[in-house]
Amino acid sequence: MSKKRIGLVGARGYVGEELVRLIDAHPGFELGFVSSRERDGQRVVDHVAGFRGQLRYRDIAHDVLADEDVDAYVLALPNGKAAACMANIHARDDASVVVDLSADYRFDDGWYYGLPELTRDAYAGQKRISNPGCYASAMQFAIAPMRSRLTGPVQCFGVSGWSGAGTTPSDKNDPELLRDNLMPYALSGHLHEREVGRHCATVEFMPHVAPHFRGLSVTANLHLDEAMALEEVRSAYRDFYVGEPLVRVVDDAPWTSRIAGRHHAEVGGFALSEDGRRLVVVSVLDNLLKGAATQALQNLNLTFGFDELEGIPMEAAA
Repeated sequence: MSKKRIGLVGARGYVGEELVRLIDAHPGFELGFVSSRERDGQRVVDHVAGFRGQLRYRDIAHDVLADEDVDAYVLALPNGKAAACMANIHARDDASVVVDLSADYRFDDGWYYGLPELTRDAYAGQKRISNPGCYASAMQFAIAPMRSRLTGPVQCFGVSGWSGAGTTPSDKNDPELLRDNLMPYALSGHLHEREVGRHCATVEFMPHVAPHFRGLSVTANLHLDEAMALEEVRSAYRDFYVGEPLVRVVDDAPWTSRIAGRHHAEVGGFALSEDGRRLVVVSVLDNLLKGAATQALQNLNLTFGFDELEGIPMEAAA
């Protein structure tokens, strides 16, 4: 079977580089193009360690993307940029798959919300796929097994590495400003708060940026309708994620430093109040991988009929 050609739009960012590596190593995919205005003409291999191909970055205008010979487009662009690409693709290339990593279509019923472990049953061959947010994925993994037992909003305290703020310089990705610091931001109405509210449960989200580069942690505080025992909670999470190798349930609170560079999420650190009706859960993942690039590869695999884990190095670490 011939390989499926994947076009990557926005390849200069941290997630774009991870996608280059994953698609390049996938036995059923090949990169049709990698676009970057800033790196136009430069060799991809000079920027992405481990890349095996000969491609160069190209500055491809968003209004001519449909001229490219690809089976799927992956849009790894900042929020608010996907519509210009989709205007051209919708008009001229409805046959190709589009996976959008921004938040632009996460609230659009015409797009499949691609969090496979929780939404796989809703996939019915859709060619427009919205990749979930990194924080939103971690929060939903913490909440989903208890969703039917909640009595109110879930409070989520999040801490992410500064790669989550992207490559455009700002206070949130300045290592000097973050040194020995924990920087709170968007403490009410964060986009991922609204995303989780739409797809899973109402949350009150408080994100922070820390001095490390990659990986995030969410501590979720859940109020339950009935008292539970600790082993009952653990069993409920294990049963919910049985057969899901990219979401691992652990007893102790998982560490961000141990998830960096890995392609799965971990949920654990379960703690109950004395009355058994308040549950605290910790969820961690690599924001560039399971929070973005790995999830995109899962969605591409699902779309083209590959095993969902094809091309995902299960134990690789950065």
